[in-house]
Amino acid sequence: MSYYILKNLKNITFENAKQKVIEALKTEGFGVLTNIDIKNTFKNKLDVEVRPYEILGACNPNYAYKALQNDSKLGVFLPCNVILEQLEDGSIDVFAVDPISAMASANNSEVEGFAIDVKKKLQNMMNNL
Repeated sequence: MSYYILKNLKNITFENAKQKVIEALKTEGFGVLTNIDIKNTFKNKLDVEVRPYEILGACNPNYAYKALQNDSKLGVFLPCNVILEQLEDGSIDVFAVDPISAMASANNSEVEGFAIDVKKKLQNMMNNL
């Protein structure tokens, strides 16, 4: 079982891809709580150059609330990370954590139901890019 869901975007700039991802997440009920710019962080902290790579911390509040009501320790899986990585050919990989794979270790049948729903929403987001 793969631990991520992947979509490759061609003929688009990194910033345009990022905006498309944010809009597609909104359509599925997610907001972006955090944005970690790895390229700038590595340049500022390590003085190394890497291709554009950003981690968006996406959250669907309804599912997050249900999960935390079921088990407060499930916060370790929140938010769902959605990553944009510019490849050498200029295309952009968009990938997200597979919530089914991530939450399997919780060994909780109620949580498995949430994870299936969240995966469907993330897959819809990818399909709409």
